[in-house]
Amino acid sequence: MRVFESPQELQQYITEEKRKGKTVGFVPTMGFLHEGHLSLLRAVRPDVDILVMSIFVNPLQFAPSEDLKTYPRDIAKDQAMVEKEGVDILFLPSDESMYPSGYSTYVGEIELSQRWCGKSRPGHFRGVTTVVLKLFNIVQPDISVFGEKDYQQAKVIAKMASDLNLPVTIRTCPIVREPDGLAMSSRNSYLTSEQRQAALALTNSLDYAINEFRKGVRQGNYLIQAMCLYIQTQDNVKLDYVACVDKDTLSPKEHVDVGDRLLVAAYVGETRLIDNKPLTLE
Repeated sequence: MRVFESPQELQQYITEEKRKGKTVGFVPTMGFLHEGHLSLLRAVRPDVDILVMSIFVNPLQFAPSEDLKTYPRDIAKDQAMVEKEGVDILFLPSDESMYPSGYSTYVGEIELSQRWCGKSRPGHFRGVTTVVLKLFNIVQPDISVFGEKDYQQAKVIAKMASDLNLPVTIRTCPIVREPDGLAMSSRNSYLTSEQRQAALALTNSLDYAINEFRKGVRQGNYLIQAMCLYIQTQDNVKLDYVACVDKDTLSPKEHVDVGDRLLVAAYVGETRLIDNKPLTLE
């Protein structure tokens, strides 16, 4: 496995490899890896000649009040994990190499990014789309893979790629969960044992609403209220939002159908967690 820190050196290397007809798969991450990240690597590894993972805690997507300085990091452990997964290139850029002095160009998607996490975290998705476009320009992937835990993020990135005619196929992979159902997240490491148990309110509320849907409920507002009531009874959990949305447009749905998506975000202690599930009949 080769490790690059310079965007220019990696871009030049990939350009030369692509001239030879090599295909490139790419998984961008912020590190502190878990099985969810590894599942993305496994999903794309068989389909490409060169597999690239980046680890970059992107300062643009954090508000001043958020956890940029304390975001969990363990590069040595991450490097050992991805090498076992057959990653060919690990990209470890610095803040200065990605955003040099005088940097002033940003990318914004203004439809899918406005609701839900975009409303709760102003500027977050502008930071995401800016860094992902920069990474795409450096890595030049044919395929890039994102996890469905960050469902809105994946939709925003796919829209950006489509709108800007980027020559990359965006894939998504299902959420990887702990045995008790909690969605895997690097931020789970913040939780105390008591908070870790309380965090199950997110996935349990989703399951409760899905069960109501399977009983015949089709009113989106009813499902939202049921989830809100469930979460509000839990200690140490403060609701951010609950939504029932169209799976493609992320618009709220009054009458829901199979495939529509339930989204939830909440604070468990000081830790903000998100989760989502599709409405299904089985």
